[in-house]
Amino acid sequence: MTTTRDRTPTRTERVQIALRQAILQQRLTPGTRLPEDAIGEAFGASRTIAREALGRLAAEGLVELIPNRGAFVANPSLEEGRGIFVIRAALERAMVRQLAGRIDASVVERLRQMVEEESRLAQESEVEAIRLAAEFHFYLASLTGNAVLERYLTEIVSRCSLVLAMYGRQHSADCGAREHRQIVEALVAGEFERAGDLMERHVEDVAARGQLSVRPQNDVREVLSDLARMTGG
Repeated sequence: MTTTRDRTPTRTERVQIALRQAILQQRLTPGTRLPEDAIGEAFGASRTIAREALGRLAAEGLVELIPNRGAFVANPSLEEGRGIFVIRAALERAMVRQLAGRIDASVVERLRQMVEEESRLAQESEVEAIRLAAEFHFYLASLTGNAVLERYLTEIVSRCSLVLAMYGRQHSADCGAREHRQIVEALVAGEFERAGDLMERHVEDVAARGQLSVRPQNDVREVLSDLARMTGG
């Protein structure tokens, strides 16, 4: 099954995706300034492309655009994060209902592979597991064929992933992988109502596993250079 995520990304999208991953991996930490010129230099792109990528990330809630100051990695409070999770739980239940008739053999194989990889990395890197967990939800949203729902889910899951990267309790990623596996098996069995129940409970449980913590800052230009090398920018 072809999804909207299977096409080749544009230059702006490549910068957007790389920055999103760096934010969700906590390589670019909350409050970090994101200069357009530094992003452009790192990726060999114009400031216009950098500005457009930052604007898209601002729409996702991962970046804050402050007049006369520039762009910064968003720094949501824990209370804001809890409110976002409430909305996400309802939205993801609605998403699961739209997956009926869209889970074929190739989709099942990909979902199971994603869960196994997430489970493996949960033992090695909590931040990387959080990134893969977000990809799992992005992929499910893309399967609905509903572009509006996919856009909203991408934005809200990205915001939740940022909150988790900031406040996530150790080992919570491993719990998430187990819950994803249960959701997949319910979808495979055609039990979409049960899958919706499991999804809503999963989102609520993920929110409950959050706690306040402090993460170190990284050098933004060094991170951008690394990102550009990895993405071939």
